[in-house]
Amino acid sequence: MWSLLGVPVLLIGLVARLNPLIVVTAAALVAGLAGGMAPLALLAAFGKGFNDARYVSVALLILPVIGLLERAGLQAQARRAVERLRAVTTGRLLLAYFALRQLTAALGLLSLGGQASMVRPLIAPMAEGVAETRLGPGTAVRAVLIRAHAAAADNIGAFFGEDIFVALGSVLLIKAVFHQNGVAVDPLRVAFWAIPTALVALAVHGARLLRLDRTLSQDGAP
Repeated sequence: MWSLLGVPVLLIGLVARLNPLIVVTAAALVAGLAGGMAPLALLAAFGKGFNDARYVSVALLILPVIGLLERAGLQAQARRAVERLRAVTTGRLLLAYFALRQLTAALGLLSLGGQASMVRPLIAPMAEGVAETRLGPGTAVRAVLIRAHAAAADNIGAFFGEDIFVALGSVLLIKAVFHQNGVAVDPLRVAFWAIPTALVALAVHGARLLRLDRTLSQDGAP
């Protein structure tokens, strides 16, 4: 009963917009101590929880790495590299990344892309560099439009590509939903029939990316 004291601590901290990590930690401490746990036992429980979920914190290590790369000029180098390719347009560049993202996701390699690790430091600056080379300096409106299409290419490619790989959670989730409703589904068949959907997504979004070139060329520097 007394362990429920952690709930109001959590609610008060979140309403006050305090640091969520500190709020959750404080709520866990209050709940554990109020529930009669010894301080050392509570500390051991914290350590066990961190050790069991240590793989979650590994993802945070990429943030300082990306920050250091950007500080060292990663975006500038990406812009210069793509500016040397005369046949590349903004839409074609994003279409190539979209197809690559979808293919790698279909092979189960979801970690090869992502907004923080690929789009923000590399793909979006490269696409903006292509636009500046072909159309001249642009405004913030053009930059936002290109960045939005770069982010969409990553999200849509991963979303429709991962269903093709049978061992990913999306296919297993589909199987679980059908199973709960009394429908027996083979995960291999789910993955197989995800291929036509992925091809349609490639055609539809590929057309949108190619239309981006026309939009940028018609507007010049919106």
